[in-house]
This record gives sequence, structure tokens and C-alpha cells, in this order.
Amino acid sequence: MSHIFNANLRDDVARRLGSFELAPPPPGTLKRAAVAITIVPHGNSAAFLLTRRAPRLNAHGGQWALPGGRIDGNETPVEAALRELEEEISLRATSSAVLGTLDDYPTRSGYLITPVVVWADNLEGMKPNPGEVASIHPFALDELVRPDSPVFLTIPESAKPVIRILLGEKDHVHAPTAAVLYQFGEVALRGRATRVADLEQPVWAWK
Repeated sequence: MSHIFNANLRDDVARRLGSFELAPPPPGTLKRAAVAITIVPHGNSAAFLLTRRAPRLNAHGGQWALPGGRIDGNETPVEAALRELEEEISLRATSSAVLGTLDDYPTRSGYLITPVVVWADNLEGMKPNPGEVASIHPFALDELVRPDSPVFLTIPESAKPVIRILLGEKDHVHAPTAAVLYQFGEVALRGRATRVADLEQPVWAWK
């Protein structure tokens, strides 16, 4: 399967997200956060953006991440995701670039993450904020429909499977990022109504 960055892809992703019925948020008082799944041009194909977190950050320094963070005050998840996109990688996008959202994902560290899907056709000026981001990496959307990915692992600490998304020849990500990307691939690229709230994170990500 090949995903070309064009109007047809944008329309298909927006249509699938628009017809996807979001799951009700889980009960509780988790802290709210939002991340941006940003679709960008990359050569002749379409890609999504991941960042490497700055190594000196207190929480998960050096790890792969989607641009995002806590929702401030009365912000909506969309507003927060777009703000974080600009703050972290200097990529400006308006609400008209938002194609939809996915299910809220509860994390072991006490956050409820709303994934916001953003279409970005102009990457001029994009650069990492060195206080938060070490580097920016595009990965082809095709990585999310590989036959050998995701991988589901078992751990003694939980009855739920730990999800791992494979990237390239040697990289991978775990939940929460992997869970969010897996649902994006299933819903937005394949048109499947797949839920991910019961997919586990590795123990080191529980803090």
C-alpha cells in the first residue's frame, strides 16, 4: 500500500475520521493532554512526524514522541495540539488543517491523551525547539500498515498486551505513542473501527 500526499488522501482520511464514532472517555480525573499526528509530504509519499525528545528532559528524555503536551486552562484538545506543534517544532497550522480526532488514550502516568490529526503541506520554517526536542523525523504512512507490525508483547505486571510499532529496519515505539499511531493507521488509513484503550504500556513508561 502506498500513500501519496495529495487531495485524495486528505479527503479519505477526513472522511474516515468523520465517520468514526469516538469512544466515551474513561471515568476518573486524569490530567488532559493532546498530541498531533501530523501528515506531511515526504518525497513522493506522505509521512507522519515523530520527534526525539531532548535528552535532558526529566520525563522520558531521548524517547520517540508525537508533538504534544498538557492542555492549558480552557483550551480544547485541538487548540492544545496546534499550540504544542508550533512550540515544539515551529510548525504553524490552523483549525482548518485538522482532519479529526481519535479516541482518548489513558496512560499509566495519569494522563488522558487526545490525538488530533493535522494536515501540513507547508513545512517551511519547521525546526526543533532545543529545550524540548532534539530532532524531527518523518516516517512514511506505509510504516503503519506493515504486515509485520504491530507486535504485541506479554509482561508479568499486566494482563493486557504491550503494543510495539515497528519503524524502519531497527526502530520502534511503545504505547502511548504506539497505541495512538496504531489506531490512526487502523481508522484513518484502513477504515477499521479499532479501539486501543486496553493496549498496555511498558513498565518503564508507567511513571
